[in-house]
Amino acid sequence: MPLNPGPSEPKRPAPSSEVSRADLRGDCADCFGLCCVALPFSASADFAVDKDAGQPCTNLQRDFRCGIHTQLRERGFSGCTVFDCFGAGQKVSQVTFGGHDWREEPGTARQMFDVFPVMRQLHELLRYLTEAVELPADRALNTELARALETTDKFTRGSADEVLRLDVAAHRDEVNVLLLRVSERVRGSRVPGRKKNHRGADLLGARLAGAGLRGASLRGACLIAADLKNSDLRDTDLIGADLRDADLSGADLTGSLFLTQQQLDAAKGSAATRIPEGLDRPARWAAGQ
Repeated sequence: MPLNPGPSEPKRPAPSSEVSRADLRGDCADCFGLCCVALPFSASADFAVDKDAGQPCTNLQRDFRCGIHTQLRERGFSGCTVFDCFGAGQKVSQVTFGGHDWREEPGTARQMFDVFPVMRQLHELLRYLTEAVELPADRALNTELARALETTDKFTRGSADEVLRLDVAAHRDEVNVLLLRVSERVRGSRVPGRKKNHRGADLLGARLAGAGLRGASLRGACLIAADLKNSDLRDTDLIGADLRDADLSGADLTGSLFLTQQQLDAAKGSAATRIPEGLDRPARWAAGQ
């Protein structure tokens, strides 16, 4: 959730060749509370109230700070604690709109709120592509990945009108084909033999404790509240897998592909859970939550 108002001077994006994972994590201090305004949410286990898109959350303060930031889970807003814009919030706030917030210039509000979810999709693709280009692949595939990374980064630097004109669904489809090729190549080289394919599977609440899923595909799988305690998830493709309340206590996710901080934050875990380098162990896992 937003912590500070954005600075008066806009930030400039790094060249496409220098996109780093640090750029692809939400920096609430440089965002104008866009996730708290632009996106809708419905009263549920994740959100205590209904809110329409474009309507500021009642907990959003004038300085773009969250009024209940330290009590979000207790107050029924656990969904906020696991949301990550992949850096899209600060990009829209400080680059696309040059550091001018929607309260100072209310005429830009609607366009800013429309740009944000598109930018988030682009930044999510950047997150996966920056990982993919570091994975071993053949020269032709590496070239395609580098080109996709450069193109996607260029899209994020366009004007608000250019971002909104983009057919982001078509671009996602093109990138996903590349990511799938990378996944198959890497998992094939790391884990010999036939691997389990649970792509898009409904594994809601599944009992998978101790399961041998090394090198498996769990792309887009629904693993909400699944029991994955002590499971072997090494080298597993987890892109888009829904891990909300999945129990990863003692699980080994070493080398897993396309796992995000948002997925870890949404899951349960323990001090014994092994996670890939570059990701943070959620603090609440220390208490087995």
